[in-house]
Amino acid sequence: MKEIRTIVAAWQSLDLVATKAALATVVRVEGSSYRRAGARMLVLDDGTYLGGISGGCLEGDALRRARKGIALQRPSVITYDTTQDDDYQIGVGLGCQGIIDVLFTPLRPDDPTCPLRLLAGLTTIRQPAALITITGASDPGRLGACWLHGDATPVAVGPEVDRALADRQSRTVTVGDTRYFIEIILPAIHIAAYGGSYDIHTLRRQTVELGWDFTVVNKSNPQPPVIDDYTAVLLMSHDYNTDKRNLESILPSPATYIGILGPHKRAAKLFAELAVKEDDVRRIYAPAGLDIGAATPEEIALSILAEVRGHFADRQGTSLRLREGSIYN
Repeated sequence: MKEIRTIVAAWQSLDLVATKAALATVVRVEGSSYRRAGARMLVLDDGTYLGGISGGCLEGDALRRARKGIALQRPSVITYDTTQDDDYQIGVGLGCQGIIDVLFTPLRPDDPTCPLRLLAGLTTIRQPAALITITGASDPGRLGACWLHGDATPVAVGPEVDRALADRQSRTVTVGDTRYFIEIILPAIHIAAYGGSYDIHTLRRQTVELGWDFTVVNKSNPQPPVIDDYTAVLLMSHDYNTDKRNLESILPSPATYIGILGPHKRAAKLFAELAVKEDDVRRIYAPAGLDIGAATPEEIALSILAEVRGHFADRQGTSLRLREGSIYN
C-alpha cells in the first residue's frame, strides 16, 4: 500500500496537460523476480520516475518503453525473460530466473478509468478489493482497460475474482481470447499502540517507514481507534494494571494480533485474572516479537513489527534459507 499511496500522491500533484506521464505495472510473473505482480513505476515525460518494477535491472529499459508509450499514447505489454542466457536480453546474468510481463499505460487527464484514479479510491480501504486489468486481447483497443470488481466484471471472470479475494492472492487468468490480471489490494496494516513511554516513538518511526497506519492510545489521546481484521494491537504501557484494563477492553474486538510486552509470567497472570479463553490466548502474542535477541527500543520495535508482518502473511518468521520453493508463495 505504501507504494500505491506514494505514486497516487505524486500523480495527483501533476498537471497532466503540461506534464505527460505513464504507468508501468508488473502484471505477470513466472518463476523468480525481485518484485511481484502489482509493482508499479510512475514515469514522467522528462525521464524522472517514482517506484520500481525490479531491483534496478529493468528500470532503464522500462523508462524508455514508458516514454515511447507516452509519445504514441498507446498501451503495450512487454515481456522480460531473465531465464535466457542471451547477452541481448534485458536482465541477463542477474540470476532472477523469471519471466515478467510489464504493462505500460499512458495516463490521460480525461480518462475516468485511469488506473491511478481507481487506485486513489483504495488508499484508505479497510477491506480487500480487486482491480481487474486486461493485459491481452485480440482487440488491441481493449489492452490496459481496467475497473474495480463489481458490476462491470464479466460473468466468466467473476468466480476467478472471488477465488482471488478469498485467497487474498493476485493472479492472471485467460478467458477466451482475453487475459486478465486480477490484482488483490489489501488494506495497510494498522498498528494500535496502547502506551505513552518513549519506545512508542521508535515504534511509530519504523511503522511509518513501512507505510503502515499508526495510532497511539494513551492519556493524551484516550480515544480508542477502530480495530478491524488488519489491525495489530500492542499493549506497551509498562504498567500492569493499565495493560490489564486495555486487554479487557480489546478482547471483544476482531483484532487477530494482540501483542503484550513483558515476560511470560506477567502474561500468565493477566490471563488468569481476566479468565482469558483459550481461543483468545491463541491471538495474543506475549511476549510480543520474534526471537532475534532484541535489546534496544529500536531492535525491539523491529522484532515486533517483523512478527506482525509474519502474522498477517501467515508466516512463522523463520530463516528464508530453510524455506523450500518460492519465498513468496
